[in-house]
Amino acid sequence: MAIQHATDATFKNMMQTEGVTVVNFWASWCGPCKIFAPILEDFERETSGSVHVIKVNVDDNPVTSSQFQIMSIPTTLIFNDGKLVYQESGILPKQILKELTA
Repeated sequence: MAIQHATDATFKNMMQTEGVTVVNFWASWCGPCKIFAPILEDFERETSGSVHVIKVNVDDNPVTSSQFQIMSIPTTLIFNDGKLVYQESGILPKQILKELTA
């Protein structure tokens, strides 16, 4: 399974999944987001689809970004069975992502 891109229109349905979902809020102009992107891609590849990974562009999807009060990017949210269990702004090392989603 590859990283999916959610929109304001699709986000809610994409979150209906069971298990662990990592949501990355980002923007194309954001330098730290560009650094975090390959880390997130490696993480997704290494978890072999056991963790659902979604990206949300904050510029294109203001409703979803506002819903979670995203004030800085990149911001990572982790959901377990659709419930928010973790939120942090900044670049997360792959090992921390693995520990948070284990």
